[in-house]
Amino acid sequence: MARKSLIQREKKRIKLEQKYHLIRRSSKKEISKVHLVSDQWEIHGKLQSPPRNSAPTRLHRRCFLTGRARANYRDFGLSGHILREMVHACLLPGATRSSW
Repeated sequence: MARKSLIQREKKRIKLEQKYHLIRRSSKKEISKVHLVSDQWEIHGKLQSPPRNSAPTRLHRRCFLTGRARANYRDFGLSGHILREMVHACLLPGATRSSW
């Protein structure tokens, strides 16, 4: 189980990203429309003004059950070891366990 503080920090980042999403998108469109380098630098400064945690690259995918940040499978939203346990317990329909 991940620490509660890490999970709460991730939720805070998600809220910040949603809040500043339109500002980032509009400033990126402005940069692509402007041809003067000095104007592009000015708009780029505006792009850097929102908080760092509002950037979408700072978000992590977390396990639905445990909150683990590593070894996540997008299709299931689970970390590797939880996915393996659920497949062995036949809790995921359509998923087969490997045997060799």
